[in-house]
Amino acid sequence: MNTILLSFVPLLFSSLVSSGFLEYDQNVILPQDWTQAGRVDPSEQLELTFALKQQNVDLLEETLRRVSDPDSPQYGKHLSLQEVSSLVRPSALTQKVVHRWLQTHGISNCRTVHTQDFLQCSTTAEVAEALLPGSRFHRYVRNGHSIVRSSSPYSVHNEVHQHLDFVGGLHRVPPREKDANRKGPRSKAGAHLGVTPAVLRTRYNLTANDVGSAENNSQAVAQFLEQYYHPADLAEFMQMFGGTFQHRSEVDRVVGTQGGGKAGLEASLDVEYIMSTGANISTWVFTNPGRHETQEPFLQWMVLLSNMSDLPWVHTISYGDDEDSLSTAYMTRINTEFMKAGVRGLSLLFASGDSGAGCRHLGKENTFRPSFPASSPYVTTVGGTSFKNPFKVTYEVTDYISGGGFSNVFKMPDYQVSAVEGYLKSVKATLPPQSYFNTSGRAYPDMAALSDNYWVVSNRVPIPWVSGTSASTPVVGGMLSLINGQRLSRGLPALGFLNPRLYKLKGPGLFDVTEGCHLGCLDEKVQGQGFCAAPSWDPVTGWGTPNYPALLAALLSQ
Repeated sequence: MNTILLSFVPLLFSSLVSSGFLEYDQNVILPQDWTQAGRVDPSEQLELTFALKQQNVDLLEETLRRVSDPDSPQYGKHLSLQEVSSLVRPSALTQKVVHRWLQTHGISNCRTVHTQDFLQCSTTAEVAEALLPGSRFHRYVRNGHSIVRSSSPYSVHNEVHQHLDFVGGLHRVPPREKDANRKGPRSKAGAHLGVTPAVLRTRYNLTANDVGSAENNSQAVAQFLEQYYHPADLAEFMQMFGGTFQHRSEVDRVVGTQGGGKAGLEASLDVEYIMSTGANISTWVFTNPGRHETQEPFLQWMVLLSNMSDLPWVHTISYGDDEDSLSTAYMTRINTEFMKAGVRGLSLLFASGDSGAGCRHLGKENTFRPSFPASSPYVTTVGGTSFKNPFKVTYEVTDYISGGGFSNVFKMPDYQVSAVEGYLKSVKATLPPQSYFNTSGRAYPDMAALSDNYWVVSNRVPIPWVSGTSASTPVVGGMLSLINGQRLSRGLPALGFLNPRLYKLKGPGLFDVTEGCHLGCLDEKVQGQGFCAAPSWDPVTGWGTPNYPALLAALLSQ
């Protein structure tokens, strides 16, 4: 499947109703480009995911801070999956109440995960509608694909609500595929040769010796919504563009099921470029189509991370969704899942998006529109840049599509307060009106890389002018994997959650990007412009782009 932040409607418990059930405040987003094909048969088998309330979430967050802060005595002392499970496992009461509730409705075909905080259960539509009053399941179709979702809000018994964060598989539909962009050349046709692995390695000062060698090192990309890579494309790409550095031409492990049909441009881009900067490093592909029409692929990936003890150290994900289209309950729980990954020493990198600051139209007023998970305080978010001179490997400026801004949901984490306040103060005179953004929210991106005019091989065809932060994210991920390899070979722990350390570096190891602005609302007040780059950190390119040898030296110090 394709990866865009996707198909789940987390539930926010709000008001009791007279029947003894608690109704959820839900983002019921009805399919606009999906065609309703009618109610499903009562005997239709559905798959639902129940997110059980976890214990010790505050302690989990404090543990993440300690193991990620280079000034902490606990820095790098990451937890095992078993230790994470012992920390967050739902209480015996929560497990008992939820299991009893399901069993009372005859639901017993359930799978759990190592941390016991997710249950995935099979049941019929008839039973699901009785379990979740108000739900009405229909089948929807689009471009030959089919999903099953409920078209109306639902509730759960009021004795159960305090033991669940949300139920996945009911409402939210996958957005239309947001594949990597084809911008077309910015100069006359044929004049720009485009970004290739050699161009990236030149710009970011990677030598032929900067390839992976540690046996216990690995990296991964995650794909959703029927986005697949083709092994033949990867082999041809490396034959064309990998001649100057030692590399691998095969993915070592695919987790999930690779579908047939055409390769996706997004999947091809992700795999080919993480294996170009993270050269000669074992690479995994998580492909998450979902086993059933009611399953939500991004959620399936999160569940997998909670159930696998042996995982790559770096994961890059090139998709997101508008923050306002997701419920706070859902995003809060997903943040907890990100924290669970971080305390285990995993680095999660998300693309910042390709809509600049975004724009949300609210009556006569507009505001910028942040993206999630880019706005999560617990992931490293990657923005995009372009070459100043499109004909040469020069310094970089802002790519106008680079996503960035301030969360409207999550407060600014302590690790970035100083940097963000410094930016807001230094550019105060030229900032967009404060009604457009939340100055106290989590600000992103954290860093950036080239995102403009890439060459990709997809379906055995070399394709030029592919652009987007879905390119810059695996490029950064590959370089962090190289640094992990160097750390592991010296007996140091993996980088894990990078942000606290990145913000304490305050720029060394990165090329500062100080020119250019990204997109904003097309109105009289901001006239299509969002935020602009500035010295040090900014909400367009973060701290800048990697200068690999300097960044390696800075991140090998501890």
